[in-house]
Amino acid sequence: MKKISILIQMFCVILVISSCTDDNANFKITETTPVVLSNLAISDIELDQVNPNNPAVTLNWTPANYGQQTAVFYNVQLSSDAAFTNPVSVTTVSSNSATLSINQLNSAVGSAGLPPFQWNAVYARVVSTIGTTASLPVASNTITFNVYPYFNYPFKDYYIVGNATEPGWNNNNNNPPLFRDGSNPNLYRYAGYFDAGEFKVLEEKGLWQPQWGTNGGGGINVNPGGGSDPGTFPNNNSAIASAGYYTFTINYSTNSFLFVPLSTAGAVNFSSITIQGTSAASTPMIQSTFDNHIWHKNTLHLTPGDLKFVTNTGSVWGGSTSFSGTATVNGANIPVIVEDDYDVWFNDLTGHYILIPLNL
Repeated sequence: MKKISILIQMFCVILVISSCTDDNANFKITETTPVVLSNLAISDIELDQVNPNNPAVTLNWTPANYGQQTAVFYNVQLSSDAAFTNPVSVTTVSSNSATLSINQLNSAVGSAGLPPFQWNAVYARVVSTIGTTASLPVASNTITFNVYPYFNYPFKDYYIVGNATEPGWNNNNNNPPLFRDGSNPNLYRYAGYFDAGEFKVLEEKGLWQPQWGTNGGGGINVNPGGGSDPGTFPNNNSAIASAGYYTFTINYSTNSFLFVPLSTAGAVNFSSITIQGTSAASTPMIQSTFDNHIWHKNTLHLTPGDLKFVTNTGSVWGGSTSFSGTATVNGANIPVIVEDDYDVWFNDLTGHYILIPLNL
């Protein structure tokens, strides 16, 4: 009986193995025919930045068929050209439709390189795949429609206020901005003259909150509104003992700051600086009477193109990053990527510049 039982068990094992082998042999996945993406009922979509979460467009397509019951995913892609030279992936879903919000569509066409505030043709397709590794990708047909995008200004701007600074304790007195780093949007600097005294940082000119200051040590704190105000810089209500040049650095990603003396040895005192380039007619900047190394021009209308800073000595300062960065002598022209009215600031000690749009 024991031998018969063992034989029966061996037979069952062979049967199971045989069955699995047969199933694996018959489990074949074949590349699907392209899914069919339906044309839209409308051809023109104007995006409204007032309601960014509202639906902008719904795309529908036929299901893919890979020959087996398997997980199928659909990646919605947009492009500025029919060849999809640089496609932008908007969303990936497992259903046969996708609704894109106004903000999603606006961000996608911006990433595709389409300029804001004008009508552009955009191309859409759906790429079907299977599994978590996105295997066997097959692209659908392409449809096209026109879109009128707005511009998403992705940055925050900050301003200094206090009796150590030019505007004093006035929150709306042409307060100088902090200069944002061209590659790190969370890093800001202000290198210049400070009086003996204290200061804080504001997010909006004319408003006392949000208000940034110290947390009692080397860190920063904020009163977003309705709370207690933080301590003053440079160190929790400890005033600047003597007037002079200092560099103030604040990092919003690490919630830290530094306030250190700045040497001005060898600095050139320019008598004039002019904004020049294809974005605007030649425009003289205004020199600060508090710190002769800080220059500004408010409400300057700029169009897409470029600009640079030209001094009375003939030196030409430029940088490669839009909106903010560090200019160098004979550097690249500063790109202006969207039309608007700007407050333009330049620091000739460090080359820092910032272009703050007023309506975006």
